[in-house]
Amino acid sequence: MHLKACAAALAWAAAAASAQLAAPDADWKEIEAPAPPPLATRGLIELEVAGSSLRFGIDPSSVTVGADGIVRYVVVAASSTGTVNAMYEGIRCNTAEVKVYARHNPDSGWVQVANAEWQPLHATRNSRYSLLVARNGACVGHSANGNAAQVVRDLRAPVDRRFSTEVSR
Repeated sequence: MHLKACAAALAWAAAAASAQLAAPDADWKEIEAPAPPPLATRGLIELEVAGSSLRFGIDPSSVTVGADGIVRYVVVAASSTGTVNAMYEGIRCNTAEVKVYARHNPDSGWVQVANAEWQPLHATRNSRYSLLVARNGACVGHSANGNAAQVVRDLRAPVDRRFSTEVSR
């Protein structure tokens, strides 16, 4: 019985959270995403994705905040065997959605995703790292977290220092 109550409470919380999304702007238009930057595997900002056997990291030099409000970045996924893949993605904070623009394969380099579409951040297990990026630095509420430097600063910061407006000395 306790398990059913917990499940009901989680379902209610998820519904309430999605109901709080900002209304889509009818005049909003996505700008054309720039080409993905060269793949970097050093100096990544580590993402701790619970329950994943992969190690994820964000290339800080790839983070941009477009005039359309989209936070774009490259996320690198590495397996314990050393296999490395990467995705060039964008997060639309206003609607809590993510889009994969391109995938990097070791043999072929960057390959554009045909007919890339916005997907809810909460849609699949495969987007857990994207949700972490949104929550840990890319978005503040329903907006992008300022500029690219602020996003990177917050992704690197300890939990208690994220989204601070204070300038560190």
